[in-house]
Amino acid sequence: MTKYIIKRLLLMIFTFFVIMTMCFLLIRLLPRELPQDKNLQAVITARFEALGYNKPLLVQYWIYLKNIFTKGDFGTSWYIQFRAPAFEVLTSRLLPTVLVNLYSFILSVPLGILFGIYAAIKKNKWQDQVISTSVMVFVSVPSYVYAFLVQYIFYFKLNWLPLTVYSLADAGGSWWTKKMFISMILPILALSFSQIAGLTRFTRAELTETLTSDYMLLARTKGLTRAQATSRHALKNAMVPILPMIIGTFIGILGGSMIIEQIFAIPGVGQLYIKSINLFDYDVFMVDSIFYTFIGLLAGILVDISYGFIDPRIRMGSKK
Repeated sequence: MTKYIIKRLLLMIFTFFVIMTMCFLLIRLLPRELPQDKNLQAVITARFEALGYNKPLLVQYWIYLKNIFTKGDFGTSWYIQFRAPAFEVLTSRLLPTVLVNLYSFILSVPLGILFGIYAAIKKNKWQDQVISTSVMVFVSVPSYVYAFLVQYIFYFKLNWLPLTVYSLADAGGSWWTKKMFISMILPILALSFSQIAGLTRFTRAELTETLTSDYMLLARTKGLTRAQATSRHALKNAMVPILPMIIGTFIGILGGSMIIEQIFAIPGVGQLYIKSINLFDYDVFMVDSIFYTFIGLLAGILVDISYGFIDPRIRMGSKK
């Protein structure tokens, strides 16, 4: 297990470096646009010169890496938040992204597991057919379609909820107010539909297979009721592949959703990513790319490693 973890970490570092290098080279090939103000042009040009922006790409990359490892300097934002450190621009956008996705996660996981359990218990009955059909529909439709749908129903038709997420000024200056939470309900719903459907389908598939196994028949012959056998044995074994999926989803909430954040005007890291590309804010784009890459790789490695800890029978990386 130790060798496997070390191997995966080294592979993660290598993959991270390759992706980071590709992002840096590609974004630096794009043309730079300077503001019309002559004073700002002079300031930005001087900063670009100090960072070696006029030197060959590999030299620029070396300077960029050296600043990160020696100074913790991920660059400066010149267009999104003038002269602010790029890393601070990113961290200032994390909270709204995490809140919306965390609320969606809290809603999706219990509902997805409950629907999956119910569908597995009612296998091949009308309840299972209804849930399975609904799951296929909800899994197939992109989240941005749900975004427009909930906006149309709850804002335009019923006028129950606001169209977009409130700004801090409109919500009372805090992300934790009741008014702010109400404004987040629509993006939470838009994100939850596909997550609930995916978890329902996965739970049903795993639990259905477990319920038809030999040890479940043995448990029933020993006198356990169907409910007792399901809760004591089937669920415990079915959760082995389900829990890593939940862990990966939980880690992934930091990444947010670029499209959903854009539709609902959420000032999160997803919206920041799109804005950094549109405005050619190189350093903000890079720090956002680093963040997204790290979250994705971290989720993947934690999911793989968690299998071995959840079920000791699984020996990662063992040779037969």
